[in-house]
Amino acid sequence: MNQPQHRDRPAKSSRRALLLGLSAAIALPLLQGCFPVVATGVGAGAAMVSDRRTSGTYVEDEGIEWKVSARIRERLGDSVHVNVTSYNRNVLLTGEAPNETVRGQLDGIVAGVEHVRGVVNEVAIAPNSNLTARGNDTLITSNVKARMIDAGTVSAHNIKVVTEANVVFLLGIVTRSEADAAAEVARTSQGVRKVVRVFEYISDEEARRLDNPTGARRN
Repeated sequence: MNQPQHRDRPAKSSRRALLLGLSAAIALPLLQGCFPVVATGVGAGAAMVSDRRTSGTYVEDEGIEWKVSARIRERLGDSVHVNVTSYNRNVLLTGEAPNETVRGQLDGIVAGVEHVRGVVNEVAIAPNSNLTARGNDTLITSNVKARMIDAGTVSAHNIKVVTEANVVFLLGIVTRSEADAAAEVARTSQGVRKVVRVFEYISDEEARRLDNPTGARRN
C-alpha cells in the first residue's frame, strides 16, 4: 500500500483585498503585455474568491506558470517535457529531462522569474512521455478531483492536483487533517502509484478565517 510522501512548505497567513473587479484582473496583463489573460468570466472569479490564496497571488501564479514554461521552451526546446505548476508562488516542476545536467538547469530558469518563492523539482531523468501516458495522467487527475468532491471530507477548491507518470502531487494551503483526507482520497484512486504532498500547512483557526466569506480581507 503506497504511503503519501511529505513535503511541508511554510504557510503564508496574510490576506490581500480582492482585485477591483474581474475586468481589472483581465485587462492588466493585456495592457502590460507580460502574459496572456489569466482570469476570464464568472468561473475564474468564483475560483479566486473560494481560493485560500490572495487574489493577487492567484493571478501571480498564473503568470509564473506561463513565464516559466515559456523560458523552458526557449532555452531547452523539445529536449525536455516539463509541466509547471505554481501555487502560492512556490513552483512544482514535473515531467522528464534527458540527463541530470539539463534537469539542474531548470532550477535556475525558475529562480530567474519574478515573484517565485521556491521550487520543488520533481522532474525525472527519462525519455519524454508519450501522449498516451499524458492522457492517462489527465484522467487520473480528473478522477482524484471528482472523488474529493464526492467524499466531501475536504474542499476541492483548496487542493491542486497534478499527476505525472501515475504519481499524484497535491498542493494547497491546508490543515493537517485536510492534507490527510486529500492524500487518502488520492492514494485510493485507481491507477495512482504514489502520492506526494507539497502542502503549506495552517492551523484550523487560520483555515476558518480564510474561508469566512464575511471576514475582512487585507491588502
